[in-house]
Amino acid sequence: MNRRNCLLSLLVLVFCIVLPGQNRAQSSPAADLIITNAKIWTVDKSLPVAQAVTVIGDRIVAVGSNTDVEVWRGPHTQVIDAGGKLLLPGFNDAHVHFVSGGRQLDSIQLNDATSTQEFARRIGERAKVTPKGEWIEGGNWDETKWNPAEMPTKGLIDALTPDTPVFVSRYDGHMGLANSLALRLAGITAKTPDPPGGAIVRDAQGNPTGALKDAATDYIEKVIPELSHEQRVKAVKRALAYAASVGVTSVQHMDPSYADIAVYAELLQRGELTTRIYAAPLITQVEDQVKIGIRHAFGGPYLRIGAVKAYADGSLGSGTAYFYEPFLNQGNNRGLLSDEMHPISLMRDRYMTADAAGLQICTHAIGDEGISTILDLYTDVVKAHGEADRRFRIEHAQHMAAKDFDRFAQLHVIASVQPYHAIDDGRFAESHIGHDRASRTYAFRTFLDHGVRLAFGTDWEVAPLDPLLTVYAAVTRATLDGKNPHGWFPDQKLSVAETIEAYTMGSAYAEFQENKKGSITPGKLADIVLLSDDIFSIDPGRIRDTKVLKTFVGGKLVYDVSAAVK
Repeated sequence: MNRRNCLLSLLVLVFCIVLPGQNRAQSSPAADLIITNAKIWTVDKSLPVAQAVTVIGDRIVAVGSNTDVEVWRGPHTQVIDAGGKLLLPGFNDAHVHFVSGGRQLDSIQLNDATSTQEFARRIGERAKVTPKGEWIEGGNWDETKWNPAEMPTKGLIDALTPDTPVFVSRYDGHMGLANSLALRLAGITAKTPDPPGGAIVRDAQGNPTGALKDAATDYIEKVIPELSHEQRVKAVKRALAYAASVGVTSVQHMDPSYADIAVYAELLQRGELTTRIYAAPLITQVEDQVKIGIRHAFGGPYLRIGAVKAYADGSLGSGTAYFYEPFLNQGNNRGLLSDEMHPISLMRDRYMTADAAGLQICTHAIGDEGISTILDLYTDVVKAHGEADRRFRIEHAQHMAAKDFDRFAQLHVIASVQPYHAIDDGRFAESHIGHDRASRTYAFRTFLDHGVRLAFGTDWEVAPLDPLLTVYAAVTRATLDGKNPHGWFPDQKLSVAETIEAYTMGSAYAEFQENKKGSITPGKLADIVLLSDDIFSIDPGRIRDTKVLKTFVGGKLVYDVSAAVK
């Protein structure tokens, strides 16, 4: 906290507690911002609803009725009449890939392609305008939207891209398709072995089809040129502007590069960082933070580090999530443990190193045995180092074994989950793993019933960053194919209030910031979002159509829909 904010907080304490109420009007410092006539859902149990909020500097100083905040009005106070609209704490996305999300905004779009022909046509059209030597990347294709739903092969695109290397990703980020030129550049042939934690998809003759799963994608990624500094800055700026437009005021960036963090620091120094960022580099680089003594949540209000991101397994759609029992119709395939888990003792050693240094551990785990294995390792850490407020996280926590809900709670593990994945994967999950396992998939209600803390996010660019789509998903569980209008496993639905709490206070707790943000409370950062509709009272099906009208970060207006549409 800077000196000005320290003084302001002290003044607020004096005015609110020490001085008599009748003297306050003469003694209060003037507010920088007052928002009145709002329907405020504070996510603060001591005052759940309110009408107005006052901001000085970057902090909230008062919350109450329109009359309550009048004493803070001064000659230069900006006053905004909310017109009865819903005001919420800013959304905090607990799991994003922020730079790649920013890049995807300008990359080839393949996710809504509905056939292999359309998939190939879009790649061919992009190749025509791609400068020589540059790669076609991104895409986020989804073969489950095609008929038949078959994995793509290089044969679809080779003739259209003879001189342009292509590596387009499946939307879950655990699989990609390379054309023949890209395979040649990477030296991938029929003789290339599958790496630990990865698979080269092959045809009946053993030749690569172009599809690569999990660790096998490293073969290609090693030969793709690194982003330039300018490209990285452009991607971050695109991501910041987009985040503001959808009401996201904080993000937790999973597995950023140090070059990404350097760009964040540069923009922070220039006063251009408009989204608060908590960065969790890969656990394979854990020694870097250990060497300089970084501990969890180290940094300032806009940029912090002190966490590490690990991978236990792959994904459901790519057939690489790690299960106790095989996938249906995939022979003996139970998925893959990630390359970081070969051997498991290597991951255990890295966990011990990170925890001993006071770093927070966040682990991607999707299949039931993948999740169980990580809970075993977390148990080992607690036994070795004792109880502490370490806030272990499991990212995604999608397909739970029934025995592990209690273990989640006992170990105080946070379920960092993405509800939009539920209405997406719900289109095909049961065909992959059957009804019984699917009943414990995206089990948000069961987590809450067991006392597990939820932190909501999107996994952007894997899923849309727009929080209102996430709220819609958690509240309705209506799958994207329209086949479950009343909810896929509807017993797992959450209320709007529970969802907003997981997306604000839950995510703040997951990054050790629950005392700094996550609710509209005096003393906290003034990160606030004004919505077009009251999502607590409208038909749940309309939540996804709700828009952000204004976004404030630290009391500063970073997005205004009226300015955006001009």
